[in-house]
Amino acid sequence: MAEPVSAPFNLWVYLATTPLLWLTVTLVTWLIADGIAKASGRHPAVNPVLIAVVIIGCILAFSETSYAVYFEGAQFVHFLLGPAIVAIAVPLYRNFGLVKENLLPMTVALIAGSLSAALSALAIAAALGVSGPVLISLAPKSVTAGIAMGIADKLGGEPALTAVLVISTGLIGAIIVTPLMNALQLKDYAARGFAAGVAAHGLGTARAFQVNEIAGTFAGIAMGLNAVLTSLFLPFVLKWFL
Repeated sequence: MAEPVSAPFNLWVYLATTPLLWLTVTLVTWLIADGIAKASGRHPAVNPVLIAVVIIGCILAFSETSYAVYFEGAQFVHFLLGPAIVAIAVPLYRNFGLVKENLLPMTVALIAGSLSAALSALAIAAALGVSGPVLISLAPKSVTAGIAMGIADKLGGEPALTAVLVISTGLIGAIIVTPLMNALQLKDYAARGFAAGVAAHGLGTARAFQVNEIAGTFAGIAMGLNAVLTSLFLPFVLKWFL
């Protein structure tokens, strides 16, 4: 009588160690999350990334699957991040004239945004008693995850903690950016997108593309430039807080 019970369990054990299972789970979960977001009319609060993270997190917890096992399959999606970033060059090419017209304001906004993103986080955390590796891990929170983790690792932080903080920052930014810009009555999509890219990196850029191609283009530019600038000034800024 034990066989009917153990057979499904044995099947699950086999499937759980198969990379294609977690690739399928990731893709299906994204389709579900994106469908929910679409059904809401792309409301900013209904963020498909957040929904997908919650669903997959629950699945992993319920099935007692380690992240290493999950990522063995999900890494195929992770590989596509590179081509996705490169693909931003297409709308950049389409709007290159507008980009050239805004070089000066972009430069000023980049410096102000990069510095304020890092300094405000460091100052608030330091005032609350945060120090050492945790403070270092927090500093690059507005930089895209791959680069932020590298910065944290080189400076003595915890890359895993940085990844969590980066994703949290991106999710919050993607959710509040549209309502905030609307409340400020900011109608220039170039400015809206650039702000989203500096503050909320890839997730903010994805949200900007959902709203408007020009906003997405400038968000992508801001995301890349912010990563470069932050990696240059952060080692010097951190000396003030450590």
